[in-house]
Amino acid sequence: MKFIKNHLMFILPLMAILLGIEFYLVFDRTTDSYEKGLKEGYTMLVVTRKPITLEQLRAHNDHIASMKAIKRESIVSEAAQGISKESKAEILKSLPYFYNVGLDSYLGTRELEHIKEDLEKDPVVKRVETFGSSYSSAYRLFSFIKFLLKVFIGFMGIVSLFLIIKQMEIWKYAHQERMRVMEIFGAPLMLRSGVLFKVAIFDAFIATMLTSGVFLYVKFVWAAQSGIDLMVEKQNELFKMTDMAILLGVALLLVIIAVYMVVFSAKGEEE
Repeated sequence: MKFIKNHLMFILPLMAILLGIEFYLVFDRTTDSYEKGLKEGYTMLVVTRKPITLEQLRAHNDHIASMKAIKRESIVSEAAQGISKESKAEILKSLPYFYNVGLDSYLGTRELEHIKEDLEKDPVVKRVETFGSSYSSAYRLFSFIKFLLKVFIGFMGIVSLFLIIKQMEIWKYAHQERMRVMEIFGAPLMLRSGVLFKVAIFDAFIATMLTSGVFLYVKFVWAAQSGIDLMVEKQNELFKMTDMAILLGVALLLVIIAVYMVVFSAKGEEE
C-alpha cells in the first residue's frame, strides 16, 4: 500500500501537468476553426475614388488576401427608390467605389490600424473602415482566454514540479542505504542515483498512459454522448497519437530535471 501511495504521489502531480498541456493542445486545435471563421468572416470596407485592383492594394500591405467589389447599382436602387433613371445615373456617377477586403490571417487591432494607414496613403483610396470596435472585442476576448489558460497551466506546472521534486527526495531517502553501499564501493554519484532515474522514468510512462487514456475516453466515449455540437464536430481533434509523443517527451524531461535537482542538491550536502 505504501509502495502504491509513493508512486501515486509522483504520478498525480505529473499527470496534472500533462493534463494541462493536453487540454491546451485540444483547446488550440478545437478553437482553430473559430479563429479561422473570425478571419474569413472579417472584411474591412475600402472606399476609392476610382476602380482599383487587388494587386494595387496588396502593394501597400501583404496581409490583404482578397477583394470583392460592392455593386454600386444595388446601393443606388435601394437608396433612390422613386427617382428617375436620369437622376439615378447622376447619383451613380457621383458615387465612389466600395470594396470588401479580406485578410490572410487573424490580426490584432494594431495590425488593422497599420493596414488602414498603409491603404490611406494611396491617393485613390478615399476611406478605410476597419469596424475596429466589434472586431476588437472578439479578438481581445479570444486572446484573453488563451492567456488565462497559459497562466493557469504554467502556475499548475510549477506547483506540480515542486511536488515531484519533494517526492523524489523521499525516494532518495528511501534508497539511501543502497546508495551508501554503492558509494563505499566507489560508484559515482550519477550511478548511485540510477535507481531514482529508473523509478522516475517508469512513472513518467505510467502518467503518460493514464493521461492519454483520459483523453481517449473523452474522444471516443464522452464526446459522442455529450450532445455538445462542438465536441461532436471536433471529435477527431480531441486527441491525436502525436499528442502521446509530446506528453511522453514532456514527462521524461520533467522527471529528469527533478532527478538532477535532487541529485545535485545531495552532492552539495555531501561536500
